[in-house]
Amino acid sequence: MTEPMRIVIADDEAVIRLGLRAMLEDQGYQVVGEASEGKRVLDLVGKLHPDLVFLDIKMPGLDGLAAARALLADRTVPVIILTAYADREFVHQAREAGVLAYLVKPVRESDLRPAIEMAMGRFQEIQALRGEIGDLEETLRTRKIVERAKGILMRRYGLQEGEAFSRIQKQARDARKTMREVAEAIVHSDQL
Repeated sequence: MTEPMRIVIADDEAVIRLGLRAMLEDQGYQVVGEASEGKRVLDLVGKLHPDLVFLDIKMPGLDGLAAARALLADRTVPVIILTAYADREFVHQAREAGVLAYLVKPVRESDLRPAIEMAMGRFQEIQALRGEIGDLEETLRTRKIVERAKGILMRRYGLQEGEAFSRIQKQARDARKTMREVAEAIVHSDQL
Protein backbone atom coordinates (compact mmCIF):
# COMPACT_ATOMS: atom_id res chain seq x y z
CA MET A 1 0.00 0.00 0.00
CA THR A 2 1.39 3.41 -0.96
CA GLU A 3 1.72 6.31 1.43
CA PRO A 4 -1.00 8.96 1.12
CA MET A 5 -0.02 12.18 -0.63
CA ARG A 6 1.15 14.76 1.91
CA ILE A 7 -0.38 18.22 1.49
CA VAL A 8 0.07 21.67 3.06
CA ILE A 9 -2.83 24.13 2.95
CA ALA A 10 -2.41 27.91 3.17
CA ASP A 11 -5.47 30.13 3.44
CA ASP A 12 -6.14 33.06 5.77
CA GLU A 13 -9.66 31.82 6.50
CA ALA A 14 -9.72 29.02 9.07
CA VAL A 15 -13.16 27.84 7.84
CA ILE A 16 -11.77 27.34 4.31
CA ARG A 17 -8.76 25.43 5.65
CA LEU A 18 -10.99 23.23 7.78
CA GLY A 19 -13.34 22.47 4.86
CA LEU A 20 -10.50 21.77 2.44
CA ARG A 21 -8.78 19.54 4.99
CA ALA A 22 -11.97 17.53 5.45
CA MET A 23 -12.49 17.11 1.70
CA LEU A 24 -8.86 16.10 1.11
CA GLU A 25 -8.80 13.63 4.00
CA ASP A 26 -12.11 12.13 2.82
CA GLN A 27 -10.34 11.39 -0.47
CA GLY A 28 -7.39 9.71 1.26
CA TYR A 29 -4.89 12.57 1.24
CA GLN A 30 -2.92 13.53 4.35
CA VAL A 31 -2.86 17.20 5.36
CA VAL A 32 0.46 17.62 7.16
CA GLY A 33 0.36 21.36 7.75
CA GLU A 34 -1.75 24.50 7.61
CA ALA A 35 -0.85 28.16 7.44
CA SER A 36 -2.74 31.43 7.40
CA GLU A 37 -0.04 33.50 5.68
CA GLY A 38 2.66 33.05 3.05
CA LYS A 39 5.78 33.26 5.21
CA ARG A 40 4.49 30.47 7.43
CA VAL A 41 3.76 28.22 4.43
CA LEU A 42 7.35 28.64 3.22
CA ASP A 43 8.58 27.55 6.64
CA LEU A 44 6.20 24.56 6.68
CA VAL A 45 7.25 23.41 3.21
CA GLY A 46 10.91 23.64 4.19
CA LYS A 47 10.30 21.63 7.33
CA LEU A 48 7.65 19.11 6.22
CA HIS A 49 8.57 18.52 2.53
CA PRO A 50 4.98 17.95 1.36
CA ASP A 51 4.06 16.46 -2.00
CA LEU A 52 1.70 19.34 -2.87
CA VAL A 53 0.71 22.80 -1.60
CA PHE A 54 -2.64 24.59 -1.82
CA LEU A 55 -2.24 28.39 -1.65
CA ASP A 56 -4.83 31.15 -1.39
CA ILE A 57 -3.85 34.25 -3.35
CA LYS A 58 -4.90 36.89 -0.81
CA MET A 59 -3.21 36.32 2.56
CA PRO A 60 -1.69 38.76 5.04
CA GLY A 61 2.03 39.40 4.82
CA LEU A 62 3.47 37.41 1.94
CA ASP A 63 0.57 36.73 -0.43
CA GLY A 64 -0.06 33.41 -2.16
CA LEU A 65 1.42 34.43 -5.50
CA ALA A 66 4.65 35.62 -3.87
CA ALA A 67 4.77 32.41 -1.84
CA ALA A 68 4.15 30.37 -5.01
CA ARG A 69 6.99 32.17 -6.81
CA ALA A 70 9.33 31.45 -3.89
CA LEU A 71 8.32 27.77 -3.73
CA LEU A 72 8.48 27.26 -7.46
CA ALA A 73 11.81 29.03 -7.90
CA ASP A 74 13.42 25.85 -6.60
CA ARG A 75 10.79 23.60 -8.23
CA THR A 76 10.61 21.61 -5.05
CA VAL A 77 6.84 21.19 -4.78
CA PRO A 78 3.82 21.58 -7.06
CA VAL A 79 1.41 24.39 -6.17
CA ILE A 80 -2.34 24.66 -6.69
CA ILE A 81 -3.92 28.08 -6.23
CA LEU A 82 -7.21 28.07 -4.35
CA THR A 83 -8.86 31.48 -4.49
CA ALA A 84 -12.03 33.52 -4.79
CA TYR A 85 -10.42 35.57 -7.57
CA ALA A 86 -11.05 34.37 -11.09
CA ASP A 87 -10.02 37.45 -13.03
CA ARG A 88 -7.59 37.13 -15.90
CA GLU A 89 -4.75 39.05 -14.22
CA PHE A 90 -4.57 36.68 -11.23
CA VAL A 91 -4.70 33.64 -13.51
CA HIS A 92 -1.91 35.14 -15.64
CA GLN A 93 0.25 35.88 -12.59
CA ALA A 94 -0.31 32.37 -11.26
CA ARG A 95 0.67 30.84 -14.59
CA GLU A 96 3.77 33.05 -14.78
CA ALA A 97 4.74 31.92 -11.26
CA GLY A 98 4.60 28.28 -12.39
CA VAL A 99 1.40 27.28 -10.61
CA LEU A 100 0.11 23.98 -11.98
CA ALA A 101 -3.63 24.31 -11.22
CA TYR A 102 -6.05 27.09 -10.31
CA LEU A 103 -9.27 26.41 -8.41
CA VAL A 104 -11.92 29.05 -7.73
CA LYS A 105 -13.79 29.00 -4.40
CA PRO A 106 -16.11 27.54 -3.42
CA VAL A 107 -14.35 24.33 -4.39
CA ARG A 108 -16.37 21.19 -4.78
CA GLU A 109 -14.90 17.95 -3.55
CA SER A 110 -15.28 16.50 -7.05
CA ASP A 111 -12.92 19.21 -8.39
CA LEU A 112 -10.03 18.30 -6.10
CA ARG A 113 -8.85 14.95 -7.42
CA PRO A 114 -8.69 16.04 -11.10
CA ALA A 115 -6.80 19.23 -10.17
CA ILE A 116 -4.38 17.29 -7.96
CA GLU A 117 -3.81 14.59 -10.59
CA MET A 118 -3.20 17.19 -13.31
CA ALA A 119 -0.83 19.21 -11.10
CA MET A 120 1.14 16.13 -10.06
CA GLY A 121 1.33 14.85 -13.64
CA ARG A 122 2.57 18.19 -14.97
CA PHE A 123 5.06 18.49 -12.09
CA GLN A 124 6.50 15.04 -12.87
CA GLU A 125 6.81 15.99 -16.55
CA ILE A 126 8.60 19.21 -15.62
CA GLN A 127 10.96 17.35 -13.28
CA ALA A 128 11.72 14.78 -16.01
CA LEU A 129 12.47 17.58 -18.49
CA ARG A 130 14.74 19.26 -15.96
CA GLY A 131 16.61 15.97 -15.58
CA GLU A 132 16.98 15.66 -19.34
CA ILE A 133 18.21 19.24 -19.60
CA GLY A 134 20.77 18.54 -16.87
CA ASP A 135 21.92 15.43 -18.71
CA LEU A 136 22.21 17.36 -21.99
CA GLU A 137 24.15 20.16 -20.29
CA GLU A 138 26.53 17.59 -18.79
CA THR A 139 26.98 15.93 -22.19
CA LEU A 140 27.73 19.30 -23.77
CA ARG A 141 30.29 20.16 -21.07
CA THR A 142 31.94 16.76 -21.59
CA ARG A 143 32.00 17.23 -25.36
CA LYS A 144 33.59 20.67 -25.01
CA ILE A 145 36.37 19.44 -22.71
CA VAL A 146 37.06 16.42 -24.95
CA GLU A 147 37.27 18.74 -27.97
CA ARG A 148 39.78 20.93 -26.14
CA ALA A 149 41.83 17.89 -25.16
CA LYS A 150 41.79 16.59 -28.75
CA GLY A 151 43.05 19.96 -29.94
CA ILE A 152 45.87 19.85 -27.41
CA LEU A 153 46.89 16.33 -28.45
CA MET A 154 46.69 17.23 -32.14
CA ARG A 155 48.89 20.26 -31.61
CA ARG A 156 51.28 18.57 -29.17
CA TYR A 157 51.82 15.31 -31.12
CA GLY A 158 50.80 16.25 -34.65
CA LEU A 159 47.84 13.81 -34.57
CA GLN A 160 44.77 13.75 -36.74
CA GLU A 161 41.44 14.37 -34.98
CA GLY A 162 40.43 10.68 -35.03
CA GLU A 163 43.80 9.63 -33.63
CA ALA A 164 43.56 12.18 -30.81
CA PHE A 165 40.06 10.95 -29.95
CA SER A 166 41.22 7.32 -29.99
CA ARG A 167 44.11 8.17 -27.69
CA ILE A 168 41.74 9.78 -25.16
CA GLN A 169 39.38 6.83 -25.44
CA LYS A 170 42.19 4.28 -24.93
CA GLN A 171 43.67 6.15 -22.00
CA ALA A 172 40.23 6.31 -20.36
CA ARG A 173 39.76 2.56 -20.83
CA ASP A 174 43.23 1.71 -19.56
CA ALA A 175 42.94 3.96 -16.51
CA ARG A 176 39.27 2.99 -15.92
CA LYS A 177 38.26 6.61 -15.99
CA THR A 178 35.71 8.53 -17.99
CA MET A 179 36.75 10.31 -21.15
CA ARG A 180 35.88 13.56 -19.40
CA GLU A 181 38.32 12.82 -16.56
CA VAL A 182 41.11 12.04 -19.03
CA ALA A 183 40.28 15.13 -21.11
CA GLU A 184 40.29 17.33 -18.00
CA ALA A 185 43.72 15.94 -17.04
CA ILE A 186 45.06 16.71 -20.52
CA VAL A 187 43.69 20.26 -20.44
CA HIS A 188 45.01 20.76 -16.92
CA SER A 189 48.49 19.54 -17.87
CA ASP A 190 48.49 21.88 -20.86
CA GLN A 191 47.72 24.83 -18.61
CA LEU A 192 50.75 24.09 -16.42
